[in-house]
Amino acid sequence: MNDSQITLPKASILVVDDTPANLRLLVEILAEKGYVVRPARDGSQALAIARGVAVDLILLDIMMPEMDGYQVCQQLKADDRTRDIPVIFISAIDQVLDKIKAFGLGGVDYITKPFQVEEVLARVETHLALQHLQKTLQQKNENLAQTNRELAETLQKLKATQEELIHSEKMAALGQLVAGIAHEINTPLGAITSSVRNIANFWTNHIERLLSVWQNLSPERQSYFRRLLQNHRQKDISLSTREQRQIKRALVNQLESHTIENATAVAKLLLGIGINGDLEPWLPLLKDSQSETILKMAYQFANVQTSTQTIATASERAAKIVFALKTYARYDSTGERVPVQITDGIETVLTLYHNWLKRGVKVIRNYPESLPAVRCYPDELNQVWTNLIHNAIQAMDARGTLTINVDRQEGMVSVSITDSGKGIPLEIQSKIFEPFFTTKSSGEGSGLGLDIAKKIIEKHQGEIRFESVPGKTSFTVCLPY
Repeated sequence: MNDSQITLPKASILVVDDTPANLRLLVEILAEKGYVVRPARDGSQALAIARGVAVDLILLDIMMPEMDGYQVCQQLKADDRTRDIPVIFISAIDQVLDKIKAFGLGGVDYITKPFQVEEVLARVETHLALQHLQKTLQQKNENLAQTNRELAETLQKLKATQEELIHSEKMAALGQLVAGIAHEINTPLGAITSSVRNIANFWTNHIERLLSVWQNLSPERQSYFRRLLQNHRQKDISLSTREQRQIKRALVNQLESHTIENATAVAKLLLGIGINGDLEPWLPLLKDSQSETILKMAYQFANVQTSTQTIATASERAAKIVFALKTYARYDSTGERVPVQITDGIETVLTLYHNWLKRGVKVIRNYPESLPAVRCYPDELNQVWTNLIHNAIQAMDARGTLTINVDRQEGMVSVSITDSGKGIPLEIQSKIFEPFFTTKSSGEGSGLGLDIAKKIIEKHQGEIRFESVPGKTSFTVCLPY
C-alpha cells in the first residue's frame, strides 16, 4: 500500500435520538456500512456511553426531552475525555440561528431532517477521515517531539565529550566519528521541523475554512474533491525541477487550448495534486465556477500528505544516523550485511538534501535498468553518500550540476558523484583523506567526513578514489557484489 493512502480502522459511532424510528434507521444504515454503532435514547445515556467507551463520532439529535442536544454537546466539550469527539447535529430545525448555535457549541456539521441516506454516509465518512488524519498527525507530532528530544540529548552529549575524546589517543577514532556525524544530524531535524511547521500551519489557519467550504459544495463537487485526493494518494513519483517545469508547460498548453482562465496558476495546483497527464477527465471540474476553490483545497490537503511523507523519511533517517553512530563507534558492529539496492540509499540522501538542491542544483541521475544487490551495512553506506553529496553541494555553493552515475563492472558496483564546483587544488589533493584536514572555514567542517567515508568503504572491501579539475570533481566508490 502506498504510504500516502489513509486506511481507516472500523469506527465506533454513537447515535443519539429520542425517536425510536429515527434511531433504528440510523443504526441500520451505519451498521450496514461496517461501523460499530452504539445507540442512545436520551442525553444522559449518551454521556454515559461517551465517557465509558471509545467513540470516534457522535450523531446527535437536538430536540430531546430533559436534556436537549445543545446541552449534551456542552457537557461533551467540557469533559477532557470526550471534548475531541466530533459531533454532527441532526435536527428538523432548519433555522440559521440554530445552526450557528450548533457550530458555536463545537459541532462539526449539521444535517437537516428528513435526511438523505447518501448525505449522512458522505458526511460521516468525511468527518471520520478528518478525525483519523488529525489523530495520526497528533501521534506523529508526539513521536517526533520525543525523537527530537532524544536526538538533541545525543547531539549535546556528543559535543560535550568531543574535547575530552580528542585528547585521548585510545579514543581518537571515536572522537573523529562524533565530530563528523554531529552536523549531519541537523539535516533530518531541519526537515522534520519544517514539515511539522507546515502541518501546524494547515491545522491552525486552514482547516476551519476548508470545512466551511466543504459544507457549501454540492455532492458532485465533493465527489471531484475526493477524486483529486485519491489521485494524489496514488501518485508516488519524485520529479526533478526540470521535469516539473516541462509538465507544467504541457498543462498550461492544454488548459489554454480549452480556454481555461488563469492557466498558469491552475497548472501549478494540478501539478501539486499529482495531475500531470491528460486533462480530459477533469475538464468538467476545470470549467466549473468553483474549480479554483476545489483545486486549492485539494492542493492544501496534498501538501499535508507530502509533509507527512517527508517527516517519515527524515525521522527514519535521523534514527538510522544515531544507530549507525552507536554501532560504528564500537568498531565491532554485531549487525549482519544485508542485500540492498545502492540507489535506494542515494535517493534517501537526495530527499533529505532537497531544500539545498532546490536552491539551484540540477541533479542528473544515470542509473542502469537492473543492478545486482550489494551485501553491505546500508546505514553506514548512507553516511558515505551523505558526506559526498554534502561536500559536492558545498563545493558548488548550492549552484551547479550534480551528476550521479551508477554502473556495474567486473564484480563491482561503482558509484560516481560529480559536481561542477571549483575543484580541489592540486597541492592539497594528497591530504583530503587525512583526519582533521579541511579547507572549510572554522565551524563549517571538522575534516573527518572523508576519513570516515574511506574507513566505511574499506570495511566493505571496496575502494574510494577521486579526480578533480576546475569545474569537475568526481568521487568514485567501488563495492563488490
